[in-house]
Amino acid sequence: MSSEANTKAQSEEAVAPFEKSARGRLIVVSSPSGGGKGTLIRRVLQEMPNLGYSVSYTTRRERLGEVDGRDYFFVSPETFKAMERRGEFLEWANVHGKLYGTARAQVEQELAGGRDILIEVDVQGARSVRRLILDAVSIFILPPSFDVLCARLTARGSEHPDDLTLRLSNARSEVEHYREFDYVVINDDLERAAGQLAAIIHAERARRERQEYLASRVLATFQPTEPST
Repeated sequence: MSSEANTKAQSEEAVAPFEKSARGRLIVVSSPSGGGKGTLIRRVLQEMPNLGYSVSYTTRRERLGEVDGRDYFFVSPETFKAMERRGEFLEWANVHGKLYGTARAQVEQELAGGRDILIEVDVQGARSVRRLILDAVSIFILPPSFDVLCARLTARGSEHPDDLTLRLSNARSEVEHYREFDYVVINDDLERAAGQLAAIIHAERARRERQEYLASRVLATFQPTEPST
């Protein structure tokens, strides 16, 4: 085997065990309603490997274009409350009068399998997750202004006027919580903001503590070997 081929084989051998053995990282993304977190998440999921998404459960109605099981699991309040009693949620919250929850089993399965997983939650949910999973990475998506947020929510055309008023009112207090998060992304341009979100995930994957296993495999190749006879 040539020197170049041998180096490539050693590199592939080192990377594969790392990907299988390393625990994934939970990435918590939050924003006020209309902040654009869903659009950014979908863009990043299309481009980044080994990245999962936890589909939340909610008691609100489907909006036009949403698909059950892809955007949310749409369930009745009775079903949601029964799941909560059985301890099936990692976190749950009442947001704008509707219930939202993150399935515990899916998150634990993805993380144990070495996949990073994104969850999309409100500020209440993000706070709960950070208390439960200390190494979770939290990212807050800020709209560039209140006027832009208002325009986005209005353009959706999916909100009852009373719901729209409530979401806009709540947004004024929700944005104040950005200080609780590890990272802040200003969603003023889709491409730039999606690139920044992806860059944060790449940077978290490159943290030394997440690279220890791979680094040890690389360092092993630097140890002196016995000369062949």
